[in-house]
Amino acid sequence: MTNGKTAPMTRIQQKNRQLILDGALGVFASNGFRGATIDQIAKAAGLSKPNVLYYFRSKDEIHKTLLTRLLEMWLAPLSRFDPKGDPLEEVLTYVRAKLHMSRDYPRESRLFANEILQGAPHLTEVLEEDLKTIVDRAVVVIAGWMDQGRLARVQPQHLIFSIWSMTQHYADFDVQVRAVLGPGHDPFDEAEKFLEQLYRKMLSV
Repeated sequence: MTNGKTAPMTRIQQKNRQLILDGALGVFASNGFRGATIDQIAKAAGLSKPNVLYYFRSKDEIHKTLLTRLLEMWLAPLSRFDPKGDPLEEVLTYVRAKLHMSRDYPRESRLFANEILQGAPHLTEVLEEDLKTIVDRAVVVIAGWMDQGRLARVQPQHLIFSIWSMTQHYADFDVQVRAVLGPGHDPFDEAEKFLEQLYRKMLSV
């Protein structure tokens, strides 16, 4: 530390830190927070246990770092609503973005779901502040479109909740979805078409 500022990480340090987070993601997604250990994370990362603890003080810190980064990624599309854009297309773009995240980041989705089911012990502050702030802003935009008669009137917060549940289901219950659909089906391609039809009918004026 120099002049009260932390020195920037070297390329190797950045690489090792990412290896730890990538390894931990798989361990947490498979074993849950309680079942995961630093030894398992170190093995998955291809590093020694002391090396892992050099970058992160505890399992809790690794877990919270993963969750915070995940939440930032998930919230980004919600913060992009353009009040001047076409309301229906803005909402459908968000639906597609959330569905694609479920397709591309299934482990992250399950990690987040497990955290919420446990009462969000590592995310309470983030949920009550960052999440609520971004959702509140999106609600103002959605409500504005409805007040202008550009979008059918529904409860904005529950509209957002429905998008979350309808899209994340395909990641969190992937095995169930594929078992029901059977071979020869692309769950995400079919889901995208269905959800677009659903929300288009619900919100069109």
